[in-house]
Amino acid sequence: MRKYTPKDTLQKKAYYTDRFWVAPRVPRDEIKEETHFADVVKTLQKYVSESYVELGQLVLHIKPKDNLAVLELLRDKCGYAMCSELSAVDYLAQSGEFEIFYQMLNLTLAKRARVVCRIKQNESIESIVPLFKMANFAEREMFDMFGIYVNNHPYLKRIIMPDDWSGHPLLKTYPLQGDEAASWYEVDKIFGKEYRDIIGPENRDPAKVDRYDTQRFSRVGYEVPFGADPSVEAEAKEIEYSKTAFVNYQKKPKQLKKKR
Repeated sequence: MRKYTPKDTLQKKAYYTDRFWVAPRVPRDEIKEETHFADVVKTLQKYVSESYVELGQLVLHIKPKDNLAVLELLRDKCGYAMCSELSAVDYLAQSGEFEIFYQMLNLTLAKRARVVCRIKQNESIESIVPLFKMANFAEREMFDMFGIYVNNHPYLKRIIMPDDWSGHPLLKTYPLQGDEAASWYEVDKIFGKEYRDIIGPENRDPAKVDRYDTQRFSRVGYEVPFGADPSVEAEAKEIEYSKTAFVNYQKKPKQLKKKR
């Protein structure tokens, strides 16, 4: 058996290098001269700190305070009329920052550009709703899932989780099955904290099925009456299927007699 190594500092290095194959970095190509991407970089040269081509799309690194000006130039001067996606990536364990990206699309030339910027954990970023209406719900989701505050958003509130939910589920430090507040949320909300001992915590593992549960789950071939004593093992029964619901496709089809 392979010796176990602790995973306490897993986020600071490549994931599971001792157990799984790690994909190599995606190659970065230089921007060729006299191309569309070269013209875009020239238009945004005072804002861009790093630029390259990755998987056939242009990647632009900018400062977070310039996001609104850069996206406006991309829309008006470079033809990127659609922002198809925006979100963030949690790199807090590695560098103490979030990476925010905007995925832009030029419908005329079928070109894509990715605008990337980094912010600290307690910093905020300007809303791009005045430029792209799709950013309304996308920025609300980013605020809900990562806790990133967006300045001048028309209606910044949670969009998936309840308003009084504690924590942000897409942070890498958030437990996969929820924390203590998540396990008691619905019990406290509906019944009250005094019913915790009676009801018990929520089961947030959707794959877990209790084979002795005779009220919520049926056991095919081992049917028992509703609410029966789970400690008593039921005898296996032969499963009967309806013979009229199946068609035997092995039989040869009937041939119609030829007309004389």
